Amino acid sequence: MIKYGLDRVTELRFESITAAMERRDNQWVDIFLRFEVTGETPVPADLIDFSGLVICTLGGAIAQIVPQDEDIDCEYQFTAFEKEQIRTFIESAEIQQRITNLASPT
Repeated sequence: MIKYGLDRVTELRFESITAAMERRDNQWVDIFLRFEVTGETPVPADLIDFSGLVICTLGGAIAQIVPQDEDIDCEYQFTAFEKEQIRTFIESAEIQQRITNLASPT
């Protein structure tokens, strides 16, 4: 995690990620993430309720990855390593299938 205005970088290693999804409109799927981190990489103490938001196209392509605190944007950003862990999760077959199911007309 990189806090805006500070030089200190903390890299989180995610043990697990869970996702809740909703189709926003005819273009986007919002994926709300919850993380379990390893004990060696604790979440910064000033985050109250750490989560993430990934915005994807209906085809499953990632448009944006945003850290959140209490379900709103916060003053942190993910490091490249953290984004790669999230990208790998989102691009997994299971998550891509869930996106496809949401994108399909009912």
